[in-house]
Amino acid sequence: MPARKPLRPTATLVLRNAVVATCDAGTSDPGLIPSAAVAVDDRRIAYAGPERGLEEVVDAADAQVIDAGGGLVTPGLVDAHTHLVFAGERAGEFALRCAGKSYLSVALSGGGIAVTTRATRAASDATLLEAAIARARRLLAQGVTTIEVKSGYGLSTADELRLLRVIHDLAHALWAEVTIVPTLLAHAVPPERGGDRDAFVRELCEVLIPQAARERLADHVDAFAEEGAFTIDEARRILAAGERHGLVPHLHADQLTASGGAQLAAALSCASADHLEEIDDEGIAALARADVVAGLLPLSTLFLGSNRYAPARKLLSAGARIALATNLNPGSAMSENVGLALSLACLKLRLSPAEALVAFTAGGARALRRADAGRLRPGADADLVLWGCSSPEHLAWHMAVNHALVVVKRGRVVHTAAPGAAVDCR
Repeated sequence: MPARKPLRPTATLVLRNAVVATCDAGTSDPGLIPSAAVAVDDRRIAYAGPERGLEEVVDAADAQVIDAGGGLVTPGLVDAHTHLVFAGERAGEFALRCAGKSYLSVALSGGGIAVTTRATRAASDATLLEAAIARARRLLAQGVTTIEVKSGYGLSTADELRLLRVIHDLAHALWAEVTIVPTLLAHAVPPERGGDRDAFVRELCEVLIPQAARERLADHVDAFAEEGAFTIDEARRILAAGERHGLVPHLHADQLTASGGAQLAAALSCASADHLEEIDDEGIAALARADVVAGLLPLSTLFLGSNRYAPARKLLSAGARIALATNLNPGSAMSENVGLALSLACLKLRLSPAEALVAFTAGGARALRRADAGRLRPGADADLVLWGCSSPEHLAWHMAVNHALVVVKRGRVVHTAAPGAAVDCR
């Protein structure tokens, strides 16, 4: 008897007539496939490849079909660094920086994180959640399907736990639309505890982190190692405590000064070291050796009026892996503009558009240790975006506009751009 052909998975959704970027090579190559298709079997990718091979692999007879019209289809973007749960505004500080004040001088004179902390503590849970949902959906509408969200504007055990619970509620409210990755951030020492820093750090390590872990409110832990925030030794203690309780460590490193943050992140095998505008050659080599993802946040550099962008090309040349993220926050990157982040990565970090796309997909997923996100391959989560253009180059070239026409999360269409809301140049 002739051999029986294996049963094909049944596709529930097919995007055809597309240029597909799989972002699955493990390199900065997005793996562009012309005349391609992507098939979804319920919530997982069943096929991503040349359209002519689709029917051999999946049964698409009853699938919902979207004609991509020659448009680019990519994995859903992974925004691996945001601070989107907060209240209040810092527009006055923006004006001060426009007049020549530095971020650090504003913070040391009583502004900065402390201003947002006061407003956030005063806001209700409902107010915080409503604002966070709106910010997350603005990212979703631009193709972001996984968002890391940090606490950090509570600056006390009770208030940080409260913010983590708001992030938990955010994840529940948006479960069908976007994946929320919760991170406990040790952001700064609150003014009322400034006279006893060591006691505050002990409280973070011995009370806040264990409680957050027990309640499963965080998957990751982060610390801001910088003048005006935590010292390298304090950050080491905080991240080590997080690791003891099962949290994945990250570090805000070498943003404003060359403090040795990258070396600490490497020594602790952090998942990522983020910012890195002031990283030195020793830090670059350390990240590459330790396989710590370099989180690049060019919106922050622009927003702070600086020309000291992270040395992305040196990082890549040394063998480091990179991720690109928005760093959405009220103090140093008040923007959800994904397109601007991509363009800045090319213009200021000197990434190619292809490298920038991979950094915002597979790179972000690696930074969050999410093997199910950021790439189009059989078995991966069916998170994907149809763009109104046919190449990564066009995404970066037509800057600061939204190109996302259709966003799919776990195999379901969760966003379709209203007429005129996204640029369509297919």
